[in-house]
Amino acid sequence: MKIETIEMKNFQIKIGAEIYAACPQFRFAAIECAVKNSPHDERLWREIDDFSVAFRATHKMEDINKRPTIDATRQAYKSLGKDPARYRPSAEALCRRIVKGMDLYRIDTLVDLINLVSMKTGYSIGGFDAGKIQGNVLTLGVGKADELFEAIGRGLLNIEGLPVYRDAAGGIGTPTSDEERTKITAETTHLLMIINGYSGEEGLREAVNYAVELLVKYAEAKEIQITIR
Repeated sequence: MKIETIEMKNFQIKIGAEIYAACPQFRFAAIECAVKNSPHDERLWREIDDFSVAFRATHKMEDINKRPTIDATRQAYKSLGKDPARYRPSAEALCRRIVKGMDLYRIDTLVDLINLVSMKTGYSIGGFDAGKIQGNVLTLGVGKADELFEAIGRGLLNIEGLPVYRDAAGGIGTPTSDEERTKITAETTHLLMIINGYSGEEGLREAVNYAVELLVKYAEAKEIQITIR
């Protein structure tokens, strides 16, 4: 099957034909940068709280999966044979927590700001410690039966039928959850962030601009490399 290869400065990202077969309009944006993480940033959480209040006031539960970016991710799941109501894309899951009035997880500044971008745009976003990625090639394909994947905070996740980024050692990210092995920690200084556009190219540039704004403001991002495909 044909694989499309996109060159970045430090990585290659390859998109498998099975992804385009399920979602012909698939596009993505990748941001690679040097960062400084912190346990908590009160200014960022004021932004998150303000967004949450506004979102809760303007959205009902049944509105969430109708957002174009979330709906497109759900449709890709269905095309690959995965039930999006059981394995919710992360952006949908986060937005549902807001509408339910549940507290959002407070992890660390990098993860929290990625979650804010995800909630505001509806994109499911992979956030990886680039220093933990094995090799310099990431391939986006489809999860196989019995493929081991330890989801962050969830234990083993059945990724059969899920879109999955793999490095030389195995899966590292799906729209439902990323993998423990390459997760962001307090020691992360080299970030790779992938914004998955199952709805196509429209809106990706705006999402990248917003993400970079937050990364510079709250994580002192430098040496920023951006790829949009």
